[in-house]
Amino acid sequence: MTKTYKIEVDCANCAEKMQEAAKKTEGVSEAVVSFMTQKMKVEFAEGADEKSVMKQVLKACRKVEPDCEIEI
Repeated sequence: MTKTYKIEVDCANCAEKMQEAAKKTEGVSEAVVSFMTQKMKVEFAEGADEKSVMKQVLKACRKVEPDCEIEI
């Protein structure tokens, strides 16, 4: 399953770091963060719980940018 989320990211470099952090999160098979559109597209691994995975993605992204917000 693939879903798109609205995300607040301050620069293209941070977007790339957040994308890498999201990809490393358990339950995520692919992630793309776009600074231009302020969106994150996440493809979940089969059987993954979307809400709990996204909480972990948000936690990982906040290590890159502490004021990051993802509309879950």
